Amino acid sequence: MNSLTTLIKRLEAATSRLEDMVPNVNDSAASTNGIESTTGQGMTAADGMGQARGNAPPPLRHMETLPPTIDDFDATINGEVKTFVNMSEEIGGLVAEQSAAVLRAFAAERKFLIVTTKAKKPEIQSPVYMEILKELQSMMGAVNDIREANRASPLFTHLTTVSEGIVMLGWITVDPKPADFVTECLSSAQFYGNRIIKEYKEKDRKHVEWVNAFYNIFKSLASYVKQHYPSGVTWNNQNGIDPQEALKQVQSGQISRSPPPSTGPAPPPPPPLPSFDGLPPPPPPVPPNGTGASSDSSDMGAVFDQISRGSDVTSHLRKVDPSSQTHKNPSLRTSSAVPPAPSRSTSQSSSRSIPSKKPKPESMRTKKPPKKELEGNKWLIENYDNPGQMIEIEAAINHSLLISRCTKTTIRVIGKANAISLDNCTQTSLVIDSLVSAVDVIKCPKFEMQVLGMLPTIMLDQVDGAAIYLNKETLHTTEVYTSKCTGVNINMPGQSEDEDYVEKPLPEQLKSVVRNGVLTSEIVEHAG
Repeated sequence: MNSLTTLIKRLEAATSRLEDMVPNVNDSAASTNGIESTTGQGMTAADGMGQARGNAPPPLRHMETLPPTIDDFDATINGEVKTFVNMSEEIGGLVAEQSAAVLRAFAAERKFLIVTTKAKKPEIQSPVYMEILKELQSMMGAVNDIREANRASPLFTHLTTVSEGIVMLGWITVDPKPADFVTECLSSAQFYGNRIIKEYKEKDRKHVEWVNAFYNIFKSLASYVKQHYPSGVTWNNQNGIDPQEALKQVQSGQISRSPPPSTGPAPPPPPPLPSFDGLPPPPPPVPPNGTGASSDSSDMGAVFDQISRGSDVTSHLRKVDPSSQTHKNPSLRTSSAVPPAPSRSTSQSSSRSIPSKKPKPESMRTKKPPKKELEGNKWLIENYDNPGQMIEIEAAINHSLLISRCTKTTIRVIGKANAISLDNCTQTSLVIDSLVSAVDVIKCPKFEMQVLGMLPTIMLDQVDGAAIYLNKETLHTTEVYTSKCTGVNINMPGQSEDEDYVEKPLPEQLKSVVRNGVLTSEIVEHAG
């Protein structure tokens, strides 16, 4: 009887001990999601069992866990984006370099989404909001810069496909249907990606798989946005902290990373996803010249101090004798003591030698806010600088559009408008349905335009680098006028649907010859 009682007590003690161990195991396993030890390894369930047995685990650095929206975004990065990066590494060269920039752009958007889960929504166009978007814009711009700096590359179509598609990360600024924006960006990328598929489907299937891997990113991102942000990005307006403070926490690394997914048995195993913590930061802004500011301040203080002295400021000056004053003694002007007055031609030449006042650097100019409004029958679109945003205009047949001082901006004109004018825009893309009259482009380097319907006239003035894509409806009606333009290419569709676009450069050099008293101009043809 005593043995039975002793056995029952031992069983009760063992059961109680097991019940105490189970919560510790769960807590320890839960702590592995987003918590790293000082050695860089997460705490496992085995560590939790050791802790229950009295073995102290390694010290842990306290970090916040991630919400499900970030976990699912990490699933896209560790899945489709990771596969695309691995395939880009196989192709190598500029394609691999650009894919690394794509990964950095996704990492920057991940930080943005973490900020939205922690902070209240700031005012749009406020300095804080622009600061939160700064890193993402910089990384997206880096993807496009690789394309722009390597136009002569044989893989330029690959670089253009990715450059056109990276705009999908701009869904965070779109409402109410950001998922539709991602799908539209896929259509833009397919315009170039399908050309790669056609070119390499018989030569190298690796490039075809690379394009399809890039397409899969759009599908995964669109599904993610539709699930978590169907009406646009949401912020923590009820319990959120200050946006500036949230940004500092994210940048300081106080937010944990999700654990990498388990590698599957399928060969070959992909390399691990690079750590977001090791990504190089965007280039810092140029600091102001503090030394010059302080010296200017001290100099001006001395000036005001001298002025406050009144007439005493001239007390130390030497008096000039009237016999030495040239305005009272004209004979002194002929001596060498006083140089003769410069002649008109001399003064003109000297004035030409004096450098003119340099314009203020772009970084020191005050940026004007973007503007998009309809005044009467004229749309005014000004000062947009956002690679991740597409501006859509619903135009009527009596509407004209004036687009000026926009940078890295895509403008979509829906419907049939009257006329469009672009002035001083850089890396601006224009997609139009149809126009009644003409598109007039002035001083717009790196300009791109796609025509989906009818366009009678295109006028280009001082354009350096332009790619224009015409529709079949424009092959017999469109006229192009150029003046002081270089690097302008017209892309025309083939005769059949299977044929690719044909690129035709516009002439840049003319030769004028006088024959029988008549001046004629001819295009200079270069052989070789």
